[in-house]
Amino acid sequence: MPSILRWILYPVVVLVGLVLLAVALAGLVAVFAYPNLPSLDVLTDYRPKIPLRVYTADGYLIGEFGEERRNFVRIQDVPQIMKQAILAAEDERFYQHPGVDTIGVMRAAWSNFSSGGKRQGASTITMQVARNFFLSSEKTVSRKLYEALLSFKIENNLSKDEILQLYVNQIYLGQRAYGFSAAAHAYFGKELADLSIAEAAMLAGLPKAPSAFNPVANPKRAALRQQYVLRRMHELRFVNDRQLAEAQQEKLHIRRDPEEFPVRADYVAEMARQIAYEHLHEDTYSHGAKVITTITRADQMAAYAAVRKGVMDYDRRHGYRGAEAYIDLSNIRPDQEEALDEALQDYPDSDELRTAVVLEASRKAVKAYRRGGEVVTIGADGLRFAAPMIDEKAPPTKRLRRGALIRIVKLDRGWEISQLPDVEAGFVSANPRDGSVRALVGGFDFESNKFNHVTQAWRQPGSSFKPFIYSAALEKGYSPSSVVDDSPITFSAEETGSQVWEPKNYDGKYDGPISLRTALARSKNMVSIRLLKSIGARYTQDYIGRFGFDAERNPPYLTMALGAGLTTPWHMLSAYSVFANGGYKIEPYIVKQIVDGNGKVLAQVDPPSAGDAQLRVIDARNAYLMDSMMHDVVRRGTATRALSLRRADLAGKTGTTNEYIDAWFCGYQPTVVGIAWIGFDQPRKLGTGETGGAAALPIWISYMDKALKGVPESFMDVPEGLTRVRSAPDPAGREASDLIYKEDLPAVPVLPAVPEPPPSSADAEAPAPPSPPTPPAAPIREAPPPVPPEPRG
Repeated sequence: MPSILRWILYPVVVLVGLVLLAVALAGLVAVFAYPNLPSLDVLTDYRPKIPLRVYTADGYLIGEFGEERRNFVRIQDVPQIMKQAILAAEDERFYQHPGVDTIGVMRAAWSNFSSGGKRQGASTITMQVARNFFLSSEKTVSRKLYEALLSFKIENNLSKDEILQLYVNQIYLGQRAYGFSAAAHAYFGKELADLSIAEAAMLAGLPKAPSAFNPVANPKRAALRQQYVLRRMHELRFVNDRQLAEAQQEKLHIRRDPEEFPVRADYVAEMARQIAYEHLHEDTYSHGAKVITTITRADQMAAYAAVRKGVMDYDRRHGYRGAEAYIDLSNIRPDQEEALDEALQDYPDSDELRTAVVLEASRKAVKAYRRGGEVVTIGADGLRFAAPMIDEKAPPTKRLRRGALIRIVKLDRGWEISQLPDVEAGFVSANPRDGSVRALVGGFDFESNKFNHVTQAWRQPGSSFKPFIYSAALEKGYSPSSVVDDSPITFSAEETGSQVWEPKNYDGKYDGPISLRTALARSKNMVSIRLLKSIGARYTQDYIGRFGFDAERNPPYLTMALGAGLTTPWHMLSAYSVFANGGYKIEPYIVKQIVDGNGKVLAQVDPPSAGDAQLRVIDARNAYLMDSMMHDVVRRGTATRALSLRRADLAGKTGTTNEYIDAWFCGYQPTVVGIAWIGFDQPRKLGTGETGGAAALPIWISYMDKALKGVPESFMDVPEGLTRVRSAPDPAGREASDLIYKEDLPAVPVLPAVPEPPPSSADAEAPAPPSPPTPPAAPIREAPPPVPPEPRG
């Protein structure tokens, strides 16, 4: 019996001795290591990296820039269901243990022993905080010991809620999101307070493995993890039976693009980022600064929709080009969703244009796979646009067959095949009184082309430049009723210094002597050329500088009369504002305030407004007469399509360059100026008939239809110093009258077609117009030399 007791007692004594030895060693390590643990200042004075955020003037987020996507949130603002989901997933005894959960450790040890391997961990929330702030992710005994000691120290210095607040804001959850508030935005586009139980459970499952359980990259594994968290919440009585069942059945709508914001203003956000960096430098992306722009949500959404529709309508007029690319599906089955998603990852959606890969194709139907596991069938109605490329005779490199990459759009009647347009466009609008930009769209899709066509694209303005020639002529004694000959004109090689130049009117028609008012409304090239020759190209080059045009990009050739120089939509916005506001030069601006993370104003714009005498660049009478003439462009000229807005207070000018390379419409109502442009990045023909009135004006109309809703009609007051005189009969042959400067003589006489009036002394100094008359194709970022275009109005 004693021997049996010895055999029983000896192992117990040895085991107890080993435990005591381990405890003694741990105690010694703790005694010596604890004083050397790092300071907790980084926790007690927590200053997370908060990204730069950009907002509309009415408070909508449009951009975020920084290495870490994070929204700091106080623990009292975290909804209870979110806290419960975190505790259920990570640390159910968080509010009971002292930093290390001994029960959890024992359970994990037994689970790992009984299962024959390391399967389960026992990290508490406090231990995860210690690891995230102070330690590496290596798995060693010493690191785990330091983690435990740090956890005890954290628990002794911070309250449980303070620890949980650090965890909620610091933990990485995938998609560059740090903290649960940022993750709620990244995955669901929601505030924490708006999350459902199912959504909270999905987020709570992420800390264990943000990549493996990412609902964007691994939706199936993420769903399994979410269901586990929901069951744990039910076991802990955080949710009842009904709530569990509803959450398990809820279909989650995951945002695949975390950069997607409620207002599509990517080009504005990037401009704001650059401006912020000029002020903040290295602190730009981590100190929580906010940039408040001048745009408004309603205006920006209207402009974005207008550009997208205008470009898509143009693209549809020119037919389907075929498959965008081909994906090798030989080793991928239709049920292998993850493999198909991976194959599509290099082809992101473009808003409503969803990416899909063809699984089966016939003339009657196309079956295609969409990212996220959806297989769609496109019927006959949805195939009409793409029908030529389904035919067996279609080019092999463009034909729609298995593996073809396509774009599809969801319409009321079902899915339809579409395509990414290869043409570009830009639109910008502003308040002409102070220059505050109301909307800006720099291109069709920022993600595919970040080049800002509003601020960076130097293009020929064509006939949209003519109002500035006419304004210069008014200062030289002309008036809207002045009659100029609209008949063909030829410049000899001796005059041009190169080759014969025979400019033409867009429609090939010539009306003989007509008033300037009619000539501008009908965009008559011959009249513009004769006007410029009469007043002098050198004088005009100097005069247009009042509107902000660069003299070097608009050389003093007669081709200036047809808009052969170079400008940007941004410059045209400023220039047309002069006509809209009565003659004052304002500078457009897009950022009105920069504040730091505490709300302190770091920079602010207080712009001067129209009415300030120092800003006047043209006579009020000149501005009024030009405004009156451009109203006629809309009433009876090349922009009559704008009459669909059913307003009488619209003015502007169409513009189309030689060979239909660029199409413009620049116009305004007294409260808003809008500039629309469309063209290819590598200049080429838009297509016969794609004039400013056909391609660009619809964008302007679409925007103004929303921007002017509820805005009463208004007109410029008639300034002093004008008098009314009889003028040439109107196009219908009726007698008419017009306004001229009081001190001027009667209208300038007709300029005959032959012989041409001698050049002014200014023109005598100017070089002959360059040739050839056809502009060379040139990259958009380069400034092509000025050449004689033939604007189409």
